Amino acid sequence: QVQLVESGGGLVQPGGSLRLSCRASRIIGSGSIYAMGWHRQAPGQQRELVARITSGGSTNYADSVKGRFTISRDNAKNTALLEMNSLKPEDTAVYYCNAVFRSVTYWGQGTQVTVSS
Repeated sequence: QVQLVESGGGLVQPGGSLRLSCRASRIIGSGSIYAMGWHRQAPGQQRELVARITSGGSTNYADSVKGRFTISRDNAKNTALLEMNSLKPEDTAVYYCNAVFRSVTYWGQGTQVTVSS
């Protein structure tokens, strides 16, 4: 079992930057977290992958954020960071952190990111 705590959302103007943080805690069971990442969901839209990083450092990104977003991870602290640059209004959504532990995917509560002038 894993609890995820997110922080860093907010309101930013187009072209601005935000950093999201996700920390995994209350890990119950042996083993380590395999992958961490973010999905996002805009009103009326399906939840979609934004970025993902494995414990080995392999990453993948949605095409819409490549070159603008960077995901990183501190395995020792079970923390993942999402640096979001050159933000666009279409990046507005609730961003959900997730982590895969012992083949189970856990989700955070979500944090709102709004890109607007």
